[in-house]
Amino acid sequence: MSVKQKEMYAKGITPVESRAAFSLAGIYSLRMMGLFLILPVFALYAQHLIGVTPLLVGLAIGAYGLTQALLQIPFGILSDHIGRKPVIIAGLLIFALGSAVAAQADTIWGVIIGRAIQGSGAIAAAVMALAADLTQEHNRLKVMAVIGMSIGMAFALSLILGPIINLWIGVPGIFWLTAVLALAGVVIAVFLVPDPKRSVFHRDTEAVPGQFGRVLADLDLLRLNLGILVLHMGLTSVFLVLPLALRDTAGLDTAHHWKIYFPVLMLSVLLMVPFVVAAESRRKLKQVFLLSITIMMVAEFAFYIFFQSLWGLALALLLYFTAFNVLEATLPSLVAKMAPAESKGTAMGVYSTSQFGGAFLGGVLGGWIHTHFGLNGVFLFAGMAMGVWLLAAFGMSEPRYLSSYLLRVGALETAQAEALEARLLALDGVGEAVVVVEDEIAYLKIDPKTIDMAALDEFSVARG
Repeated sequence: MSVKQKEMYAKGITPVESRAAFSLAGIYSLRMMGLFLILPVFALYAQHLIGVTPLLVGLAIGAYGLTQALLQIPFGILSDHIGRKPVIIAGLLIFALGSAVAAQADTIWGVIIGRAIQGSGAIAAAVMALAADLTQEHNRLKVMAVIGMSIGMAFALSLILGPIINLWIGVPGIFWLTAVLALAGVVIAVFLVPDPKRSVFHRDTEAVPGQFGRVLADLDLLRLNLGILVLHMGLTSVFLVLPLALRDTAGLDTAHHWKIYFPVLMLSVLLMVPFVVAAESRRKLKQVFLLSITIMMVAEFAFYIFFQSLWGLALALLLYFTAFNVLEATLPSLVAKMAPAESKGTAMGVYSTSQFGGAFLGGVLGGWIHTHFGLNGVFLFAGMAMGVWLLAAFGMSEPRYLSSYLLRVGALETAQAEALEARLLALDGVGEAVVVVEDEIAYLKIDPKTIDMAALDEFSVARG
């Protein structure tokens, strides 16, 4: 490794990578806020729309999930052919259009159409692909972590700010605001996101069509896909009825709902920390995972039992969001650990599709159950779904505590690639090594606690 390369490596993340991380995180979080600001208030507002039924309220909340699930992988593939930024900008403009349609709607079907259009602006895969274009392999996880944290913050802020903003401008105003946020995302994409020197395919962040069969046949990955589906199915179905329970059975005026969401969400973030530390640092991931699903199930049944008590609902909500935060943090980590080294992007694509599909199912099934079994039936349904997930999760393999790592190895012949794989696997701390000749990259799974990074990086043409 040359002196200059050592100096570059020591500096860590570059200014361009930092700019890419925070600008792309801004785009992603603005879009997520646009989707979730209505979550805590729409069920209350929808009662005034023409043609409303509980089932259609659920469809309106979950409609974005269906179009998002169907289009996110195709949009990612499209970005390989026409460029990342055109797809991202087009997706944000589609999202803004859907927001405008929903804002002007006076019928429930108008909102459903608007929400479906919102979901059609499926830019998640394209954003991740652009992040990969703009980062060196050894810094990619840091950039993805910034984007991931921004998503969690946007979700939490949406639940807190939704009821407050609703007091000022109402739900139609929130939809107009989400259109403005989407247009702000376009400005960020045009003026703040760096332009990549070149766009190439990244199998660590993008789906490979030929790998779907392998990923879908993996029982551990299927359990995790079921998990994220159930988690977001529960989230959507719960928020179909929780605002109604707070107002109609617990007696809390709509204007004060934020006084429950704010302290509960802040405290849940603090409570999740020891769980995440135990999961990753102390390598208790499966135990923490199963415990969190159990807490989530208990919270759902607590909603069912205490739905007439404000304090009961608040305590159940605290349990719910503590478990939700832990599961949202650990599920992607488990997918990355369970997926084959060269199939991580495909596994994450299927996982994301399952997540959005869960949001759609939660709206439809939650609305149907609310119609036929009342508000409390939805809580019971969500609790039973968590129970099914818990039973499935018990059969999950103990995760290997290996992290994904990429090495740029340069142009190699097939025989050279096979020899390099063997040499990499001989290093202590390397659990998997696959060299993909056409990518000029070695896809690795490494144990950060035992790996000798200096020895590993000697194989990288990018660093010496």
